[in-house]
Amino acid sequence: MARVRGVRIRRTMGGMSEANDSKVNLDVPEHLEYSDEHVWVDSSVEPAMVGVTEYATEQFGELVYIDLPEVGTQVEAGDEVAEFESSKAVTALVSPVAGTIRYVNNEAADDPSIVTDDPYGEGWIFKIELEDDEPDLLSADEYAKIVAD
Repeated sequence: MARVRGVRIRRTMGGMSEANDSKVNLDVPEHLEYSDEHVWVDSSVEPAMVGVTEYATEQFGELVYIDLPEVGTQVEAGDEVAEFESSKAVTALVSPVAGTIRYVNNEAADDPSIVTDDPYGEGWIFKIELEDDEPDLLSADEYAKIVAD
C-alpha cells in the first residue's frame, strides 16, 4: 500500500505494504477509476463493474436498503441509477458512465451490509456495457487526494 495524504492506495500488482498512521484509513484500489461522487468503475472487465467507494460507505452509516436499477436500463453519465437508504440518509448513486445495465447485485440488495463490508469486491452494485470507451473518470491518485482533503 502506498500512502497518499492519509489514504491508502491498494497496489494490486504485488506492491509493498506500508503502515498508515493517519486517522483516515481508506482503501483506494489502484486498478479502478473513480468519480468525484464516490463511485468506482472497473472497466478492465466486460461488462464493466460499478460500485461505491469505501469513503461513501463510511458516510452512509448502516445501510438498510438498496434500490437497484432494472437490467436493460439505458443510462447516461450523471443519471441517478440506484438509491441507498441508511441510518443517516437516503442517497442516490449517480452513474459516472453511459451504457446499458446488464447485471445487478441482488445479493447486495438482499443484504446491504455486503456493500459496507466489501465495497470493492462482493459489494459491487451493477455491471454495465459501456457506451463510451473513455469515460471522464479519476485515477486512484486523483480520487485519493479528493477524499484526503
